[in-house]
Amino acid sequence: MIGGAKVDVKGLNVWFGDNHVLKDINVKIRGNAVTAIMGPSGCGKTTFIRAINRMNELIEGCITKGAVCIDGENVYDDGYDVYELRRRVGMVFQKPNPFPKSIFENVAFGPRVHKMANNSYELREIVERSLMEAALWDEVKDRLNDFAFNLSGGQQQRLCIARALAVRPEILLMDEPCGALDPISAAKIEALIRELARNYTVIIVTHNVQQAARVSDYVAFIYRGELIEYGPTKEVFENPRNDLTEKYVIGAFG
Repeated sequence: MIGGAKVDVKGLNVWFGDNHVLKDINVKIRGNAVTAIMGPSGCGKTTFIRAINRMNELIEGCITKGAVCIDGENVYDDGYDVYELRRRVGMVFQKPNPFPKSIFENVAFGPRVHKMANNSYELREIVERSLMEAALWDEVKDRLNDFAFNLSGGQQQRLCIARALAVRPEILLMDEPCGALDPISAAKIEALIRELARNYTVIIVTHNVQQAARVSDYVAFIYRGELIEYGPTKEVFENPRNDLTEKYVIGAFG
């Protein structure tokens, strides 16, 4: 259905103990586009995106079977560099989680760890570029040494996005990034998501059907751990192939 897949998920199954959370998920996610993962609470949306950079493995009792291929390479193959994977696939969570450091040091943290800068000048360039990409530079350029927690909630979330972008990922996972924000801050994040798709593959989990319609190029509907429908957003919303999808989109359940 979609050529040039950046992420190709094949037969993905995830268990937490005896709970079979994801069941035989098969989906190809296109690069340089926004894909929204939608579905009711508890359907497996977050587990799905966490499977892409193997973050589920941090949870005791998790078992994952199947393949998640990025540029044709299965990240679950023996010997795959998980450290490098989590650089290539960044993550932004629902609640902003800046480090208890300055604005500058939050963004500089990843490049320092990955030794991406040869000197302080290069590091500052990375920080500035990342803050600009996250549409935050103009608001903080004169107070980079301020404590990150002094920022508003929306600014903190954009700081977390800048922190993720600083290590030059290819894919950005966003788990309900507007869920804890006021409408004005949420609108800024939505606009930023659209802009980021120019240079990154963005996969966003959302419980907000209207948000999925606004920000995404493609949408996947998951229900009870199964992928019910996937396709171009306009097509899925205007002409869903599955009755469950139609009922969810019109708000009949969720």
